[in-house]
Amino acid sequence: MISHQFPGATDFLNLVSLLSQPESETESLLASKLFEKKYRKGELILETGQVCKQIYFVDSGLVKTFFYTGTREFIMRFFPEGHMFTVLDSFLLQQPSSYSVLALEDTTVTCLNYDDLEMLCSRYHSMETFYRKLLSLAAVHMMDRIGGTLEEKALVAYRKFLKEHGSLLQRISLADLASYLGITQVSLSRILAVK
Repeated sequence: MISHQFPGATDFLNLVSLLSQPESETESLLASKLFEKKYRKGELILETGQVCKQIYFVDSGLVKTFFYTGTREFIMRFFPEGHMFTVLDSFLLQQPSSYSVLALEDTTVTCLNYDDLEMLCSRYHSMETFYRKLLSLAAVHMMDRIGGTLEEKALVAYRKFLKEHGSLLQRISLADLASYLGITQVSLSRILAVK
């Protein structure tokens, strides 16, 4: 998953400008390829088995990326306003996704199609720079998420979530928080009682 919040990023174009210095011609062509989509709370943005064909910038709302193993849901990330995301392996390889993406609130996203991003990168060095930096940040965040999941105790993981994403607590369910932390709701209740 690509997920990163960029302070000062107000929209897709602004985020590109923060990571690279696009020429006006590049910016104009990019703007012509962007499109908006709206999703209702509870609507799937991407379903397991579909190919992820877009990269998204969250203009408003909140989404989660998750997968199931047996009867248990595992949440990989939450993406509120100002975040860019995609299902990275599916997007890069154009293969079916192992993850689903769901709108947790009414959500508006700005999208860029895979083919359009590839075309822009082949024509403009600034778009290649943007994409490289975005993928580099995604790799760093993914390593941090995996490392945290493997190494941290539930209480430590909860405190880290509070520090990094505390503003989301009023916007997500306790079930989703427990799933994100990789613990049961009972374990989360114990943590909440102690804190």
